[in-house]
Amino acid sequence: MNKSLTNKILITLALLFAYRILAYVPVPGVNSAVIAEFFARNENNALGLFNMFSGGAAERFSIISLGIMPYITASIIMELLAATFPNIGKMKKERDGMQKYMQIIRYATIAITLVQSIGVSIGLQGLKGSAGQNAIMIDDLNVFIALSALSMLAGTMLLMWLGEQITQKGVGNGISLIIFAGIVSSIPSAIGGTVDLINSGEMNFLVAVAILVIIVATILAIIFVELGERRIPISYSRKVVMQNQNKRIMNYIPIKVNLSGVIPPIFASAILMFPSTLLQASTNEYVLMINDVLNPNGTFFHVLTFLFVIFFAYFYASIVFNAKDISENLKKQGGFIPGIRPGEGTAAYLNEVASRLTLSGSIYLGLVTTLPWLLVKLMGVPFYFGGTSVLIVVQVALDTMRKIEAQIYMNKYQTLNAVGL
Repeated sequence: MNKSLTNKILITLALLFAYRILAYVPVPGVNSAVIAEFFARNENNALGLFNMFSGGAAERFSIISLGIMPYITASIIMELLAATFPNIGKMKKERDGMQKYMQIIRYATIAITLVQSIGVSIGLQGLKGSAGQNAIMIDDLNVFIALSALSMLAGTMLLMWLGEQITQKGVGNGISLIIFAGIVSSIPSAIGGTVDLINSGEMNFLVAVAILVIIVATILAIIFVELGERRIPISYSRKVVMQNQNKRIMNYIPIKVNLSGVIPPIFASAILMFPSTLLQASTNEYVLMINDVLNPNGTFFHVLTFLFVIFFAYFYASIVFNAKDISENLKKQGGFIPGIRPGEGTAAYLNEVASRLTLSGSIYLGLVTTLPWLLVKLMGVPFYFGGTSVLIVVQVALDTMRKIEAQIYMNKYQTLNAVGL
């Protein structure tokens, strides 16, 4: 392995290790035991999902307890604005405009982090443990809110900086790898809990084998679909081919089966779990009835999750896949799809193909999001195994492997150029 690639991998591991250390640095003035007890009672709702994505930092109320989610939220908002307003979309495509675009995302991250941290800090004043102890150990609430907000803001910005450093100096996408590290950090405790159940006789060994089979089958299915793509053939005019005879011209347009990625399951889970988190504190009979219907352990909840995933898959795919831009760029390059008229005809054809792929991709996302959890829950597993977390882990792993492979090939080409071959 090339020394440059080895250094990049070591830098990535060192920065991820720093991220895991930050997860154990608590916000000043909080009773961590009360916070952990609160999250233990809410592991099956939105708080449990949020705690998983933060790598357990939320239940410790560390300075990075908000995780990288404020940055992701700001990025998604900007993506939506870029798709809605042409000026922002144009700014994103330009080299100088992209720097301004990223700067706006950083400022939006600061604003979102401050709002969330202040809201969380205020909400802690009424939180008490089972023995009646307070979650806040500072008498002056205003002082605690200021300390808490500044600590979490510093932690989130530091986390964002770590992600950007991984992207620039390491291997892979830094933000994705931070989420990846947060999810996989819970795997050792999950394996340990399962082994303890088998040793104590509370779980049958065959059940554990069946769980392992489901996990492996889910991972293989995700890999198979995520690597799948529809390749639309392209032809170029003779003039273009002659001008670029010494260059490789891509003769197809690759369209992924899963165009929307992992965003739809995250949106669906967050939207459906948020009401149950708010409603559980109410004593109203009708509110409790609605809360029971939206119980994450219920069948109706997963039916809604499946439908929401399909909706968000179509919604997000329409944002990330712009057939009009592709057709215009193809026309400028002198390329065309055989049998399809350039311009509007090409855009309509690409939209039709993308729509068909999104249908199969959204059904796949819905099944991956709901089916593994239901199967594993029926077997009485002591840890959360959801398709959303597995989907994120597999996608990030595949993307990182592609970038490592690309780096290896680049080093080989540089070596060949240096020796004159």
